[in-house]
Amino acid sequence: MHALMCGSLLVLASCGWGAQDDGQGERLPSAPMGVTAAAGSATSVHVMWNRASEDPEVTGYEVYRGTTKVKEVPGAEHMVDITRLKPSTTYVFMVRARNAAGDSGPPSKQVRATTPAAVAADHTAPTRPGRPHGKAVGSRAVQLSWEKSTDNRGVASYDIYQGTSKIHSVGGAQTATVVTGLRPGTRYSFTVKARDAADNVSPGSDAVPLTTAPGSDDGRGTAPTGFRATTHRAEGAYYIDLSWMAPEVDGVITEYQIHLDGRPVTSLVWGGTPPEGKSAYSFYVGRDAGVAHRVRIRAKLPDGTWGGFSAERTVTTGKK
Repeated sequence: MHALMCGSLLVLASCGWGAQDDGQGERLPSAPMGVTAAAGSATSVHVMWNRASEDPEVTGYEVYRGTTKVKEVPGAEHMVDITRLKPSTTYVFMVRARNAAGDSGPPSKQVRATTPAAVAADHTAPTRPGRPHGKAVGSRAVQLSWEKSTDNRGVASYDIYQGTSKIHSVGGAQTATVVTGLRPGTRYSFTVKARDAADNVSPGSDAVPLTTAPGSDDGRGTAPTGFRATTHRAEGAYYIDLSWMAPEVDGVITEYQIHLDGRPVTSLVWGGTPPEGKSAYSFYVGRDAGVAHRVRIRAKLPDGTWGGFSAERTVTTGKK
């Protein structure tokens, strides 16, 4: 089996992989993947990661600044704001998952974020984000967008609220986001606030009420796009060659699952930084020509749920 992907990846059996234990029989969680950090103001950084596998159960996450633990959050959350930082300073963060016995797994990769310079005597908040709108993407996700705010010194970030709870932040140059991990058939209300480097916060935008679709669905709004499948022959064997674009989500897609002829056959997990743009992968399917196969792919979203399947493609070995 060989890979054509950019970046380091692990090819895993679809049944998953074994976790380490703590020496007393308790299995340790795996290292969180997809960790990112972005400055929210001159004194805060927003850290986000993909939820770790629930086998074993993850009851919490520990966030470290350098070697110092600075935050603990429940296992159901996968983002946090680190505050009381210094302006114009580069910080290093990592995250560890904790199991039900209170034991921590290995650390994630380290990520860096640099806070912007402080702005003296700035008491002017940004204007409220304009014309927010959105749409439900199936039963578990919504897409939101808004018009940019203005500020006398510049917008550092946007905070997204679900009701009265802040659920996410994005950079000041970003005017759209995807919220996943929602419940089917549920009505939500979202607002957006702008923040500048001095931590002045704008009034909230108009509310965007959205209702997710009832029940389960194909989740096509969170599916990989541009999915293509071809075959080639090498050293007397046939391979299926896949290419696709990652779904648009806030966060990092680190794992994909390939289904062949209706069954999951391979999981792809990046051990390093996932590639940006188009990804590609090639895998062995046998030595016989004239065999037709159906193939599709789906991504594990940053909230730990599976996204929708790509379009299904049919390929035949030995056929141009």
